[in-house]
Formats: sequence, structure tokens, C-alpha cells
Amino acid sequence: MDPGDVRQTDMKRTVLIVDDEESICHSLSGILMDEGYEVLTANSGEDAVKVVDEELPNLVLLDIWLPGMDGIETLKQIRADHPQVRVVMMSGHGTIETAVKATKLGAFDFIEKPLSLEKVILVVDHALDMVRLEEENLILKQRIVQDYELTGESEPIVALKEMICIVAPTNAWILIMGENGTGKELVARSIHRKSRRANRPFVEVNCAAIPEELIESELFGHEKGAFTGATAAKRGKFDLAHEGTIFLDEVADMSLKAQAKILRILQEKKFERVGGTKPISMDVRVLAATNKDLEKEMEAGRFRQDLYYRLNVIPLIVPPLRDRKQDIPVLVRRFLKDFAQREGDAEKSITEEALALFMDHDWPGNVRELKNFTERLVIMTPAMTITDSDIPQLEKELHGEVPEDLAKMADSYRAAKVEFEKNFIARKLQEFDGNVSKTAEAIGLERSNLHRKIKAYGLESKGEA
Repeated sequence: MDPGDVRQTDMKRTVLIVDDEESICHSLSGILMDEGYEVLTANSGEDAVKVVDEELPNLVLLDIWLPGMDGIETLKQIRADHPQVRVVMMSGHGTIETAVKATKLGAFDFIEKPLSLEKVILVVDHALDMVRLEEENLILKQRIVQDYELTGESEPIVALKEMICIVAPTNAWILIMGENGTGKELVARSIHRKSRRANRPFVEVNCAAIPEELIESELFGHEKGAFTGATAAKRGKFDLAHEGTIFLDEVADMSLKAQAKILRILQEKKFERVGGTKPISMDVRVLAATNKDLEKEMEAGRFRQDLYYRLNVIPLIVPPLRDRKQDIPVLVRRFLKDFAQREGDAEKSITEEALALFMDHDWPGNVRELKNFTERLVIMTPAMTITDSDIPQLEKELHGEVPEDLAKMADSYRAAKVEFEKNFIARKLQEFDGNVSKTAEAIGLERSNLHRKIKAYGLESKGEA
């Protein structure tokens, strides 16, 4: 489905009725309009094709017996030109053979005449629910693609993107290496999204977060009664990832005992649940990531050589931010946009002078640190444009120290934002002697919006005078 075809997502649904009997068009139009639908009509197949081209309705109710181009030919034409449009066939002379033929050609459903209005409404509602779900799914997929797209055009990132495009369509196991905060999970999800397993599960395992005594249960699952507290059977991560991708994040943080168990399952490609005896075959693609130097870990006896060679079929290295500084402006603007969309706020801009200060920093926490700092800066900057003068108040944080005012902020990000906004508005109201109009104009906020915030925060004002 073309993304442009979801333009009616938040509009009234449109139904096209195609029948050469005016009485049927009239009666169906009335009942569907009463249900809240917009209705179009056509009396021939040729007219129907033109209306679909021009209006792109969400659903077509199409009679099979039409003068000129019959309903089956019209169905073929509509499905060929606009496959996203649902078509429900209607016929007073229907046979099972005709219904089967129409279904094979892409008809969503088949209704026999004389029409039951209750049945028509039921079928129309069901068909348009399916359209809505498909549109929502498309929008969600577009957001996911954007969320897991590597941002940047520097030479190291371009090279990484090219390598991902080469290895993703294969079933090769991949070891992703890079410092904390560089985006190793982003790379893993990008590989999965571009792979032949993209429509199958992507299951992430945070190896560092699973206690050693629970590793088998988490990875392989367990049967009911396998141990104290196992009140029901549970599927493990490998089971859930069947035919998809499993991502072993921070794989070097597993104990040697856990590494041995992982190695065994990767070699045998089957496992047994804890407390079970039945072997379960698996078909998974393995992606692993680490922020450690595995060769040094092997020398120190903390990582198994055989597991390393099993995982390291194709190595990918994610560059640190200090090696791709030209991407910083693009990343910052992306974070500003994402922040505004997530919070429902207006998007703030940033000056070139402010960006120059970002470029001067080495960002030891990499992209994660840059993102966190950018979002915090948005909260702490009252104006809609972030300038270099806004950054000194947070300069200590760039060098690893947290300013006192930030240290006292609320634990949650949302609470911090609310607290800052409340104090900011209170201070501005005091500055303008409680005058709402002058305050709203000074801070660039709609007066009605400011009124709501004043009421919500329990602040005092003196109206418009």
C-alpha cells in the first residue's frame, strides 16, 4: 500500500455503491449514511472505475450483473489499479462457483440479493475495520522503520549501512561490537528488518540482566512443576524467536556456565525445556553484541573460544561518536524532532553556535549521552531556540559533573518537565504582574493554552488587564 493512500485515516469512511438499479443505490445510500459513512454511487462498471480513480473510496459494494463491463471485470480492474481498496460483491443470481471466482480475484466478501440491510452493515463495518487495521499497521511500520534507521552520513556510518545491506539478507550469524551507547541494538534491529525474517519475531536477550540460576529457564523455558514457583509451563526466548532472530546483547557478561549452555544449543539447534524431556528443534538467526574486547576476555579466561568462533561469523564494528562527529548536527535535530513528537510539543530549533559546542565535546557516552543531554537541554531552555548561551548552565555536565539544580530535579523525566514549566510560568507571571495576555505574548504561548496551564498548576493571575 502506498503511504499516500492512508490519507483518509482520520476522515469519514467512503463507500462506493455500484448497481444499475437506482432503487438499490438509493436504499443502500440511505442506510450507510445513517451509519455515518460517506456514500458515492455508480450505475456501471466503467463509471465505477472512474470514481475509484478519482475518489479512492475505502470500500466498493459491487453488483456482479452490470450492463457493459460486468462486475467480475470491474473487480479485476479495481484490484489491478488500487489493490488497497476493499471490494464486496453483490448478486441476485449468485452461485458458489461465482463466489469462489470473485474471492480468488480479491473480493473481500460476497452478499446475496435480496439484500439484508443488517448483513450489509455487518459486512461493511467488518471490511472497513480491516482497512483501518491495515492503515494503522502501515503507519506503525513506518514509525518502526524510522525509529530503527541509523542516522548520519559520515564515512564510518555509510560504510556500516552498506555492510548491513550486504549481510542482512543472508542467514549468517553476526557479532556486533562497539562501546556503550553507540547503537548496537539499533544495528541488530536494522539487520533483522532488512532480512528475510523481517516478518518473524525479533527477540532480545539482555545477557547481563539474567541471573545465572535463571538463565536456562529464560532461554529455553520450563515445564510446569520444574522447580519451586513454576506454576505453569513457560516458553523460552529461543522458542519465542523460532523462524526469527534472537539478539544476545552484552553476550560477554554471561558466566562461563551460561556460555556453555548457549554454545550447546547453537551447535545442536535444539533444546529441552527445564524439567522436560522432549527435544524442541529451533530455526533462529543469532545476532550477538558486546562492548568488550573478546580477544582479551578469552585470554583472561572469561569468554569461551569455541563460542567466540561460533558467533563471530561476520563481525560488525559500530563507530564511537567521536569518530563520526560530522553526524552530531543531524543527530541533534533528529532528537529535537523525536522529542517534540513524543511529548506533543512544538519542535525547538538550535543555532549553529550551539551545535559548535556539541562538536567540541568527545561524548564518552556516545549517541546515548548526546540524546540524553539534548532532551535535558530542551527541558531546561524556556525559549523555542536553543543558543550557545543556554549551554553554559549545563557545561559541567558535559565534563561529567551534574549541576546542583539538575541533581535536585524529580526522578522522572516527565515530572522534571512539569516542575520546570510550573516554575517558569510562575516566574513570568510575576514579571508581568500577573497579566495573562502579556505573559502569553512574551513566552510565545496561546492565551487560552496559558490559562489552562495556570489553572492546572494552581497559579495566581490578574486576568487580561
